[in-house]
Amino acid sequence: MVQLNQLELQNLRHLIDSHETAYQKLNTYAQQATDPQIKRMFEQSAQDAKNTKQKLMSFLS
Repeated sequence: MVQLNQLELQNLRHLIDSHETAYQKLNTYAQQATDPQIKRMFEQSAQDAKNTKQKLMSFLS
């Protein structure tokens, strides 16, 4: 297993937080969207942000 230094760990946490924020915002936008295409776009983008966050979190274990 690769050991992360403090700067790498801090950057990883920042990226995880950023993707969580993006996920929350995109989910909110999807809920408010009335156009089906726009709604799907926001939902897919939210899912992508969630998946990326999960992949990033795997580096912490």
